[in-house]
Amino acid sequence: MAVLNKPAAGTERQGVWLSGAAALAAPRWYLWEGGFLVVGQAGGEVPAHAHHAIQLFVALDGVATIRAAGGAWREGQAIIVRPDVEHSFNAQGSTGAMIFVDPESSEGVWLQSALTADLTIAPRARVQACSGELRTFLERPLEGLDAGSLVRHCVLAFCAGSPPSRRFDPRVATILRRIREADDLRYALEAAAGLVHLSPGRFAHLFKEQLGLPFRRYMLWRKLTRAMLAIGREANLAAAAQASDFADAAHLTRTFNQMFGIPPSVLMRGDFFEIPSPFAPAS
Repeated sequence: MAVLNKPAAGTERQGVWLSGAAALAAPRWYLWEGGFLVVGQAGGEVPAHAHHAIQLFVALDGVATIRAAGGAWREGQAIIVRPDVEHSFNAQGSTGAMIFVDPESSEGVWLQSALTADLTIAPRARVQACSGELRTFLERPLEGLDAGSLVRHCVLAFCAGSPPSRRFDPRVATILRRIREADDLRYALEAAAGLVHLSPGRFAHLFKEQLGLPFRRYMLWRKLTRAMLAIGREANLAAAAQASDFADAAHLTRTFNQMFGIPPSVLMRGDFFEIPSPFAPAS
């Protein structure tokens, strides 16, 4: 597990967690390309936004609140949001964990199969299945699971039944693998279509049908997840933008705000660790 750069003393910024947290004394971020775990005390409302990850928040004390676009606020100890769903969130000062799960992972596909609504308030029994390990991780880290195992444990606590048999179309799976492995994310739709011997129009339709969002939007999301790692490594927005193929820091900041509802400066505080992805790709 690699420790990422931490801002120099005095440079920490007050603000919110991704998708809903604020005023952490020292948040702990565990980052991998495609998702993250952040643990600590949280609070503060984040305005409406939408991102491609499955969002899971578990509070160890108190409750969080969430609402869909134009809807009423709902509260719960554990909340799950489907990918690409516009929502506002408020952790209300609770201590807990936020996990962003890659929806194209095997675990992400399984978790989504258990969700019957865009916003889910999880039952108490499911919360209890992971809250004990979360509390140990926060309070007695030498006695608990490592970060990657904790993430898998918590996500699987909210899965139901057997893993679904869904598989991506082999042509889409090929492109997803190429994107994960690519150093350069300036990957054009036309190039992806040619690689799997489809016309751009046919490939665009197939990709959106399989993943639920257009190819270009997906590529922007992958750039953003790579930028989060780069922010942790570099502690510098301009360098992070260049490393993740954004045009500049302003482009990165706009995209971050659109997808997370907050500026990327929230990542410029706390302790950062880079870990291998806890999830397996859904082939």
